[in-house]
Amino acid sequence: MSGTLNKVMLIGHTGDDVKMHYFEGGNCIGRFPVATNESYTNKTTGERVTNTEWHNVIVRNKAAEICEKYLKKGDKVYIEGRIKTRKWQDDQGRDNYSTEIHCTDFTFLTPKNENNPNAAAMNPQAKPSTPQPGNSQQQVSTPEEDSDLPF
Repeated sequence: MSGTLNKVMLIGHTGDDVKMHYFEGGNCIGRFPVATNESYTNKTTGERVTNTEWHNVIVRNKAAEICEKYLKKGDKVYIEGRIKTRKWQDDQGRDNYSTEIHCTDFTFLTPKNENNPNAAAMNPQAKPSTPQPGNSQQQVSTPEEDSDLPF
């Protein structure tokens, strides 16, 4: 195989609200941590062990604004993107590295009414919006919408 692939897919929970950074010219980026968990049973002790891995997620421009508006700490989210590693030097001249996930697509997995119980009461007929071309936001369909699938 002559090509390469840099693709990451994560399903996890946000560790904080989205932190926005705005630049001249109207561009912006949003940053937030996502936690993924791995669980297994230790064969020697029989104890259940859970390891949490933290991922630094970066979203840009309109996608960042959508994430800032709708993602809150603790929300479950699907993130798709690429791994990028940044290198910089601190005040003492030591090299530091930071590995980030540069998000190219995402889906909110926490139902809207789970975060805001009053949202469903205010608009009980509301359905998730369909993604628009050029818009990275996707919504998960409700179980009622999936009921007529043939499988």
